[in-house]
Amino acid sequence: MSAKFRVTRREFLESAGALLIAVSVPGVASAQSLPRSVRGNPGLDTWLRLDAGGTVTVFSGKVELGQGIRTALAQVVADELDVSMERLRMATVDTLGSPDEGRTVGSNSVPDGGAALRVASAQARQVLLDNAAARLNAEVRDLSVQDGVITAESSGRTISYWELLSERGFNADIDGSAEPKPYDQHRYVGRPLPRLDLPAKFVGEPAYIHDIRLPDMAHARIVRGSMAVSEIESFDDSGVRGMPGIVTVVRDGNFLAVVAEREEQAIAAAAALRRSTRWRAPKAYPARDALPDLLRRLPTEDSVISQLPPGDTPVVREFEASYSRPFLAHASLGPSCAIAQWDRSTMTVWSHAQGMYPLRGAIADVLGLPESQVRCIHADGAGCYGHNAADDVACEAALIARAVPDRPVRLLWSREDEFSYEPYGSAMSLQASAGVDASGKIVRWRYDIWSCSHSTRPSGGESAGGMLAAREKAGPLPLPPVSDGRQPTGGADRNGIPLYKFADQRVIEHLVLDPPLRNSALRSLGAYGNVFAIESFMDEIAREVGADPFEFRLRHLDDQRAHEVIARVRDLAAAAPPARASGRIGRGVAFAKYKNLSSYVALVVDVAVDENSGRARVLRAFAAVDVGQVINPDGVKNQIEGGIVQSASWTLKEQVRFSADRIETTDWASYPILRFTEVPEIEVVLIDRPELAFVGAGEGTQGPAAAAIANAIADAVQVRLRDVPFTPDRLSAALRASA
Repeated sequence: MSAKFRVTRREFLESAGALLIAVSVPGVASAQSLPRSVRGNPGLDTWLRLDAGGTVTVFSGKVELGQGIRTALAQVVADELDVSMERLRMATVDTLGSPDEGRTVGSNSVPDGGAALRVASAQARQVLLDNAAARLNAEVRDLSVQDGVITAESSGRTISYWELLSERGFNADIDGSAEPKPYDQHRYVGRPLPRLDLPAKFVGEPAYIHDIRLPDMAHARIVRGSMAVSEIESFDDSGVRGMPGIVTVVRDGNFLAVVAEREEQAIAAAAALRRSTRWRAPKAYPARDALPDLLRRLPTEDSVISQLPPGDTPVVREFEASYSRPFLAHASLGPSCAIAQWDRSTMTVWSHAQGMYPLRGAIADVLGLPESQVRCIHADGAGCYGHNAADDVACEAALIARAVPDRPVRLLWSREDEFSYEPYGSAMSLQASAGVDASGKIVRWRYDIWSCSHSTRPSGGESAGGMLAAREKAGPLPLPPVSDGRQPTGGADRNGIPLYKFADQRVIEHLVLDPPLRNSALRSLGAYGNVFAIESFMDEIAREVGADPFEFRLRHLDDQRAHEVIARVRDLAAAAPPARASGRIGRGVAFAKYKNLSSYVALVVDVAVDENSGRARVLRAFAAVDVGQVINPDGVKNQIEGGIVQSASWTLKEQVRFSADRIETTDWASYPILRFTEVPEIEVVLIDRPELAFVGAGEGTQGPAAAAIANAIADAVQVRLRDVPFTPDRLSAALRASA
């Protein structure tokens, strides 16, 4: 496969393409209402370029992460520019010229990057029409456009976009004066067009950073002890340097790597060097079974994130429960990879990280270079779902490349490296209590969140010290202080404030200041744990007061869109024939509005429980989803389905296990994930609201899916599981305890 993907550096830079999702807010009318990304990148030429040959190159600061964003962005741009999809060339994110949109995170590509491209494309079209009117001696209102060709209806004269601008740029700033098209004039938006990124991946063509082969490229592997950021006690590379194909051994403080002509040579050399090196670990991991109570005992910074004054309705009954989630690995199917080349003036890095500009800043600080001497280019990776090891590998590749000037160096982490050293999604310990009145309605709500930070992403400045190599190299950078996101989007407290209306409410976040494991962003951040806990607790209370779980939720909601998704999923599930499988079958429901400002998702799942083995299996899932305007229905459904499958895997199987001196989950046997044979049937109904702004869909289902599974198990066997994952051992123990 690699033989088909041997390109020169110039050819790769010219041909690489990466797209993101595009969206807009209807009625943009002034610079003050411009999307955030446009305010930071106002030049129209930053976003769009008309190319010789009748094509349009689209630039975005958001990256393709397997979420299908290229296709959605192309749909938006094609509609606003009145060109066909075939004319668009989606450029990869490159710090040499792409707009700086930060990171591709939080399901924000649609509301941020998409909105920016919609506004930019609308203004580009207006500029072109104004110029065409002068050239054709016509009024703008007399002009029509079809696939980039402008026609003056009164005279029949035509001129194309490319004749107007040729090789020149727009040379204008986006000011918000051009109104995006109304939704009833869209040709591509709202249609389930095939994804642009999938054909090569389906047939095994080169599609990922792992496939790139540059001329004279060397291969590298890192060498670490059982724990990252360990100190080298003794080191002997004499035998390794004589091994076949060895280019060099790189040591920079406690950072250690080998470079070879071929990958298998680098693997063999790394194994030999690991055997001849002794390490001193920085500190021991906590006891195996310390979680989740450990989080409540560690020093914390406490913040009240929601406080509503007490009501005067008497509480007649009280409820209390604790929930938890473990540390979770990103478990990317393709281990992290990067390519770096130092030409003695510029460090060029190809990476599948989520933000090229933040990565550039971090690498510059680690290497002691100005940002102007670092260039970061995105290439597709095999999934990430948050801050996995992509940034670490990119930084390490740059450190290694500096020791091998003028040659591109490809660094690939092993599967064991990935599981052992990546930053994990944080464990959480959650406490909920509530009081209900005589009618069974919740009138008092208390909720506490104990969690490590949910983002230690590196960029320029003090956060650069969060990368492993930054703390291992000679002259290490200090570990950044612990911080976390804050409302309304939140980090550990994401979705910690219920959308439900409670008269008397207090929510407190307890941010752990000394995390027991390295941790950072995992898909949906704290929303997975918080929605799991809140929706499980709502279900418990509903059952105790004898209320229908659907009606109980609706009783506490005054958001009409929330009402609609819950009602729609109830009807969708009710119309389905009864699920059939061995064991006892239960049905569970859950709901959330992601970040309380994004997608609405209501889920119903059917789960079968084998009481003999303790195994729970999700048979099918029903979802009703409201993401505002739907750009690509298939794309949204892909995201919803993928989120349900991912959450089912987290909820039933996944957890990072560790002993005092090592991570013990280092492969697919010790860290099992959901198998294809265990994927449930999924039916998704979309509530399209084309008159509204579009919002992201990728992270709205993880929390509701976990809670719905817990609620279905309780419905099946009358056992309440409050600690994920729901492994057979854990479920069997709960069944025995309830017998």
